[in-house]
Amino acid sequence: MRIGSHRIRLPESRMLRMGLGILLVIGGILGFLPILGFWMIPLGLLILSHDLPTVRRWRRRLAVRFGRRNGDRNGNRK
Repeated sequence: MRIGSHRIRLPESRMLRMGLGILLVIGGILGFLPILGFWMIPLGLLILSHDLPTVRRWRRRLAVRFGRRNGDRNGNRK
């Protein structure tokens, strides 16, 4: 998975990826606790989008909206 110029390796096992994504989302919901943080929710959803079509559609729609807002209509950065 690529985020900007960073490449993140995900586990090969689908169950391990889904477990990791679910744990991150649950940990993010508990973000008010000292060690956990709300940053875990989008990261967990990003990992889940690799396997779940519904979450993948949400991610793609968000990417299109974000690209349009930044003037990236043709896929070319300015």
